[in-house]
Amino acid sequence: MRITEARIFGLRIPFVETFSHSASARARSDSVVVRVTAENGTVGYGEGVARPYVTGETVESFVSCVVNELWPAVASADYAQITRSPDPFSALSSISESLPDHSANGVIAGHGARTAVELALIDCLLRSERLSLGEILPPKRPAVIYSGVITSGSIDAAVRHARYFKLFGIKHIKIKIDAANPVERVAAIRRAVGPDVSLRVDANGAFEPVTASGVLSSLGELGVAVAEQPIPRGDPAELARLSSDSPIPIMADESLVTLADARALTATRACEYFNLRLSKCGGIIRTLQMARLAENAGLRVQLGSHVGETAILSAAGRHVAAYIDQVEFVEGSYGKLLLAEDISRDSIVFGHGGAAPLLRGPGLGIRVREEVLRKYAHNIITLVSSAGLRSRQRRNKNVSTDEERHPSAGTTRKSSPRKVCHGSGNCSARLFVQAADKERKDRFRTATRLCGHSHGE
Repeated sequence: MRITEARIFGLRIPFVETFSHSASARARSDSVVVRVTAENGTVGYGEGVARPYVTGETVESFVSCVVNELWPAVASADYAQITRSPDPFSALSSISESLPDHSANGVIAGHGARTAVELALIDCLLRSERLSLGEILPPKRPAVIYSGVITSGSIDAAVRHARYFKLFGIKHIKIKIDAANPVERVAAIRRAVGPDVSLRVDANGAFEPVTASGVLSSLGELGVAVAEQPIPRGDPAELARLSSDSPIPIMADESLVTLADARALTATRACEYFNLRLSKCGGIIRTLQMARLAENAGLRVQLGSHVGETAILSAAGRHVAAYIDQVEFVEGSYGKLLLAEDISRDSIVFGHGGAAPLLRGPGLGIRVREEVLRKYAHNIITLVSSAGLRSRQRRNKNVSTDEERHPSAGTTRKSSPRKVCHGSGNCSARLFVQAADKERKDRFRTATRLCGHSHGE
């Protein structure tokens, strides 16, 4: 099956309250959603996030990667049907293998962009066969249990959040810590929730090794179960030295982005846990590959999330969390607990005790509200393959007419077609690019011929 169109939505959804940790503070979601359309009309949605301090991606480099590297590969591919298989790698590997790896100065891995496109393809191809991702990743548990997460901020506010989580039946809480009174902060939360709630901490690389060692020793006396990324990403041997002396098991997060990272961490025995996040790790297939490496090394797993994820990443994460054997903690599915509005027609938020049901619907199992995507999109880009463009021309001879123009997109400016060439002599795909920037109140269109040789223009 061929994909004829992709549409990129750069979102800005406000949070109900600011979420902070040692590396960043956020007041809104800046997720990027990719929607793909197949030749039979089936639509699928994917999502990724750009985190400069995790993967090295910015929103701009993310979008550029989709437009210039991932979309040409997708537009030229002919995807086989996804079928049920005892091995999800064989069922999904052709999708992952069709996507090139992105490398650029300052970028550890273009995994956010890759994840958004991979999820959109999986959602689309599964929907075309009326299959659920849960049929490809059979769940190992009847429900997924989520943790609570307490943002950085005042100790009083942290204690209030902890008490709320306890009243809500949450049994696992992660506490964001930094250099400002981390032990006092955790001690106050421990007093508030008592001994029966599991506490873990996440420093997001806030400490130098010597400081981290002292903090971990003190936190060990408070019954902290796991310490996530106490020192910055760097030499795995340094994390291994800290881990060997720590009274608390260490979890790798920012140190774990690529498969090479996973192999280095297991080889040096640098940690006891992997924190796997779909957008950080490069999508479902690569996340499962890292989970397999962890299992073979005797490590445990947390299926984490990025702050501000919408229901798309939350749904994909739930399928993966239900499937992986050695998952001990799960994060995400905060939905409207954090976002002013989510993009799914069905709530993705976990219930009492953190429990959330399995998703049974086709594809990722959610129904996306396109009107909400458009409401919060500050930038919309449409990419159309040569086959898709011919279909558009048949429907409407004027390809500059936007049949789905958003009323707040501003005025329309047309630009002449231009050609971009890369030297192979094979003109295989034609891209129709359309963008809307609400802040500039400007809309532009360009028809670009993606080819492989110089036209001398």
